[in-house]
Amino acid sequence: MPIQKVFKRYEMKYLLNPQQKEKMLQAMEPYMSLDQYGRTTIRNLYFDTDTYRLVRHSIEKPAYKEKLRIRSYSQARPDSTVFVELKKKYKKIVYKRRIPLPEKEAMEWVSGERHCSHDSQISEEIDYFFQYYQDLHPAVFLSYEREAYYSKDHSDFRVTFDEKILCRQEDLSLESEVYGTPILPEGSVLMEIKCSGGIPLWMVHVLSQEHIYKTSFSKYGTAYQTMIYPKLKQEVRLHA
Repeated sequence: MPIQKVFKRYEMKYLLNPQQKEKMLQAMEPYMSLDQYGRTTIRNLYFDTDTYRLVRHSIEKPAYKEKLRIRSYSQARPDSTVFVELKKKYKKIVYKRRIPLPEKEAMEWVSGERHCSHDSQISEEIDYFFQYYQDLHPAVFLSYEREAYYSKDHSDFRVTFDEKILCRQEDLSLESEVYGTPILPEGSVLMEIKCSGGIPLWMVHVLSQEHIYKTSFSKYGTAYQTMIYPKLKQEVRLHA
């Protein structure tokens, strides 16, 4: 199948306990199937400035926000395909553009050592993003185990479950092992509903029946608030 490079959709997030996840899976069974990858461990490198300008802006919940990351769906090698992704959110709609590249080329491109071999509007947008923010660099490694489900009716309705969300600020490489500090309580599950239109009626019913409510949650934002910012405050106190 061709790789999808452009997305425009709503993304709604819900924090579940294990029992609620099981209820959701039971309700989804007639309508949705696990995708071809099964349960995968996703690795992400999030880029930011020295002052964490991007994540601080995101936490303020503005009408428009944007971020850049590189993602792999397994432990990368230099020749593995990874995705350089520019993600924007405006008035609750998520716009994502991504370019698949070998990991070595992707890292050389974002570090300014070479031009992107995929000359396109997307690569120009990403180049402009780096020029605009100037001092972008890998700021955080975030990983999680994901199960992704797609709709049996071939619509674009998708549901994902993310568990064991880990964050760290050292060893910032997609070629590294997965480890870090958990940013969710033990047993918590982050469910995301992704669609370009309305949520199917059966899903609305199960959410209501199980008292599952939408929440505002950002993996990088939570990592900054719970791990990075407290560390920065402590460093300031030590040097005061």
